[in-house]
Order: sequence, then structure tokens, then C-alpha cells
Amino acid sequence: MAEDKFTAIVVGAGPAGSTAAYLLAREGLDVLLIEKGDTPGSKNMFGGRMYSYALNRIMPDFWEEAPLERPVAREIITLMDDEKSVSVTYRDENWLHPPYHSWVLLRADFDAWLASKAEEAGALLACNILVDDVVWDGDRIVGIQAGDDQLLADVVICADGANSLLTEKAGLRNRLLPHQVATGFKQVIELPPETINQRFQLNGSEGVAQLFAGSCTRGMQGGGFLYTNKNSISLGLVIKSSDLQHNQYYPAELLEDFKAHPTIAPLVADGREAEYSAHLVPEAGLEMAPRLFGSGILAAGDAAGFVINLGYLVRGMDLAIASGEAAARTVIQARTNNDFSAEGLSIYQQFLQETAVLTAMETYRQAPRFLDNRRLYEVYPALATGLLSRMFTVDETSPVHLMTKALNELKKNEMGLTRLIGDAWKGGRSL
Repeated sequence: MAEDKFTAIVVGAGPAGSTAAYLLAREGLDVLLIEKGDTPGSKNMFGGRMYSYALNRIMPDFWEEAPLERPVAREIITLMDDEKSVSVTYRDENWLHPPYHSWVLLRADFDAWLASKAEEAGALLACNILVDDVVWDGDRIVGIQAGDDQLLADVVICADGANSLLTEKAGLRNRLLPHQVATGFKQVIELPPETINQRFQLNGSEGVAQLFAGSCTRGMQGGGFLYTNKNSISLGLVIKSSDLQHNQYYPAELLEDFKAHPTIAPLVADGREAEYSAHLVPEAGLEMAPRLFGSGILAAGDAAGFVINLGYLVRGMDLAIASGEAAARTVIQARTNNDFSAEGLSIYQQFLQETAVLTAMETYRQAPRFLDNRRLYEVYPALATGLLSRMFTVDETSPVHLMTKALNELKKNEMGLTRLIGDAWKGGRSL
């Protein structure tokens, strides 16, 4: 049996899992990378953006061969009510040059490429395998159970997504609750590159990342997103699962309403709906993070809850890749020490600090609690669009000073200055 034993079995060929497998195989270790889908990326859904720093640290100049869509040149934040919208735009030319700040990508292509890099380094990739459980030897995990097959390893790395079965089976966390996760759902809408460039005022291959808050979620916690690919647009919503459950909205219906909004409709007009997907997203930050390691096991990426949502910025892939790197470093150190116990794997937390994963998660620990404020999705978008409407509308009525307009809009939305200042203070401290 010993000859069939791997140094590491990595479950999930997403960014975290493939990164860990790549780094371990590069060191000459025996690694099995397991994916439940037909191919890596076939089961994955995300908005569409990856910040570059984490992968560039591991694979310098990765953009020269990776299947990427567009480097992001412009950020747009949009607040909307049923008919109007207010946007803030930021453009940075430096983002269009190496090392490139971030990229829009499609996971089906990117995940397959990253897993192939792990294979090239020497990892064994096995697809269409559903892992049912972990295998115990006393109080230590020594492998995984897939159907009738047991596969043994010194360590198992759980990178099997937000709804991680293995972290639950291993006793690292309890079953997820609806308020801890969001449901993300999106369409990929095909359009010619020249049409995308014209509608978004883009030059060449540059891209746009746009986030939305307000009527697109019907007052529920969450928001919308839009990313420009080479030949398509990724458009979707991410909404707190407990809100969807309570209100009994159909995701497809919400997405169609979002597409029909006057701000969105012209951007996707005449596009062909090429793909629809949905996925759970960890939303509760460190509150929902499992124990990150145990005897013979580590958790990485979404399975460890490593997602940061600040409303104006969402991070997931960079934290997944960085945590995959930290997991690989941990296994390499444990093999050197011949110690895969919980104590031997506890250095994982140090490596997560060094790759800035835990530092970022700790910095924004309070963000999920602040974003639970319903005024962010109902009152403030209406307040912003209403005030701008008052500012720019000219008619036969007597003119009113801007401060009076602002105060009238606050009164209309039943918002006092004290509450407004309080929310701004809490937001500043949390975000």
C-alpha cells in the first residue's frame, strides 16, 4: 500500500488546488490533483476578474501564455434605482502595462490551463472523480474515499469550493448556513469585439470592471457585476442566500430584470446568451472560516472562506492562488520534518500571513457586518440617484440651492444627518 501513497492529494482543480499541485510537483513530490468535473473549470463560476500579483509571484509573466481575456483599465461603481443610475469611474493607464494590475478571464479556459501547468510539473490529474469522504487512521486523516476506492496520502488539501464537503467531513467546520454564503449567477453574452469597444469606449484589448448596487437586487444584500471579455460580456448578480430564500425570488428572473434596466439594456443589446451558471460564494469572512488545518489536512481557497467583498471591490482568485502557495509551502516543510500532524502543519498560518491572505482577511474582518446594512441596497442608491436628478433637472419651478436639495432628498428617504454620518464612519472603519 505504501507504494500507492501520494505525498499530497489535492481535491479541486481550481486556482487554489492547481497552484498547490503545481508547486508541490515542481519540487518533485508525488501529487494527485482530483477534479469532479469533466475538465478543470467546467464546474466553476465566478464574476470574471483576477488580480495579478499572486500568480505573477509564482509564474512570472504568466500573461504571455495564460488564456486571458482583457487587462482591466477602468473601474466603474454604479448605484441604481428602477430607472436612474449614478456612476463613478476610475481609469489607470498603468494597469495596461506589465505586471498588469488585473485581468478579466473565463474560468473554463483559465482553470484548464493552470491545471495543465501542474501536470507539466509532474502532478497526476484525475477528472470525473467525486470525493465522498476522508479516510481516517485513528485521529489522523490519511487519504480520501471516492466511491469504492481509497487513495492514501501524507496530507489532503481541500480546495473543493465554498460548499466544501471535505472540510465538513474532516470536522474543520460545521454545515454552512444561508446567511454565511451568497448565490452568484451570471450569463455570458456574446458580442463582437468592436461592438464591446464602442459601447464601453475601449481601445484595443483593454477591459472594464463594473459593480452595481441598488434596485438590481430588489433591496437584498448583494450587487451586480459586469466584465468585458474579448468576444463577450459577463453579467451577473451575487445575492445573500438567506435573502433569496426568505423572499423566494428566482435568480433567472432577477437577472433578466437586471438586463432590462435602462443602464444595462443598451450594453447587452443584440448579444447572444452563450452560457448561464450559478455558484455559492463565501461571504462571512473570518466568521465562517473553518479551522485551516488538522492532522493530515489543510483547507485552501473558497473551502477556507478566503473571499473578500467590500462592495466596491471583490477578491477571491488572488487569495485562492496565494493560499494554494501557502499550502504547498506547508506540505514541503512538513515533508522535510517528516511531520504531517496538526502541529507539523500549523506553520500554514505563518505562510498565510506571509502571502498576505490572513492579513487581508483580518484587515476587513468587520466588512461583512457593515455590508449587512439594508440602507446600502435601498436607501443610499435611491438617495444618490434622487439627488443627482434634482441637481441636473431644469424646469419651470423656482430654483433651489444645492444644500436645500440635498436636505430635501434626505428627508424624502427618511434619512437624518446623524444616521448618514454614523454609516459613513462605520463604513470607513470597516472598509
